[in-house]
Amino acid sequence: MLGVITIFMLTVTRSANGVGTGMAVVSMCCVQLGIALAVGLFDSVGAEGASLLRLGWAGLILLVLVRPQVRSFSRANLLACLALGVVTAGLTFLFMAAVARIPLGTASALEFLGPLSVAVLRGRGRGALVWPGLAAVGVLLLTEPWSGAIDGIGVAYALGAAACWAGYILLTQHVGDAVSGLQGLAVSMPVAGLLATLVAGPAVLPELTWQLALQGLGLAILLPVVPFALEMMALRRLTAAAFGTLMCLEPAIAVFVGLVALHQVPGIAPLIGVGFVIAAGVGVQRSAAREPVREPEPALQPA
Repeated sequence: MLGVITIFMLTVTRSANGVGTGMAVVSMCCVQLGIALAVGLFDSVGAEGASLLRLGWAGLILLVLVRPQVRSFSRANLLACLALGVVTAGLTFLFMAAVARIPLGTASALEFLGPLSVAVLRGRGRGALVWPGLAAVGVLLLTEPWSGAIDGIGVAYALGAAACWAGYILLTQHVGDAVSGLQGLAVSMPVAGLLATLVAGPAVLPELTWQLALQGLGLAILLPVVPFALEMMALRRLTAAAFGTLMCLEPAIAVFVGLVALHQVPGIAPLIGVGFVIAAGVGVQRSAAREPVREPEPALQPA
């Protein structure tokens, strides 16, 4: 598994699209590793508590480091950032709830239906359906819905996360194009952290210890600060359709991380599914380039 992912990376970095694709792949690796590490917090604070620690710390880190100039935002861009924060919170809570019930690889495969939908709806040319179709076969093999042994509530959570992820891709690209640097992320992430505090804070904060808080700080850097920043920069270089299909690699990475970190051993069908999603990722990245987006000019500050 690690070998095919390495081959994929060598392939994409030789193309003109390698920078954006490489950012997306590194982001996915950080996401899956961060999720696997967050599972260790479930016994102490539950899935909601793990989500709260990640989003709360991430929002605080970005707010302090970036110090967004909110007054320079147009009303439309500010609303887009707020919407991105809401979607980010929903994505995090729903996916962590899914991982608490079903294997990491299965949850990621179901969640991938969100980016896959973006790829199908926004893609153009023959590959717009070919590569997502190939990836869809891989998702089915990874999920094995015919086995009948899957947790229905966990599946529902993962599908909800898929819907949020589709919105996240579209909003992240819009915000990344419209707002300079990480200014947009430094607004959306504190919004997500605030929502997480309102939802899970009353139950989690009274039980929080300094040790758990520090673990949450480390996880927040690994996920979501680093990967979300990489994704915003990647979406300045790739189309939403290409990025959505490229995300087909995430279930494959999740299976590998689940095997190594959580000892979740996949069957034959999921391993074959990994091959399908890798093939779809290689196919889409060859036409994934986007016209370079000019960095938005920061608004002039009053003298």
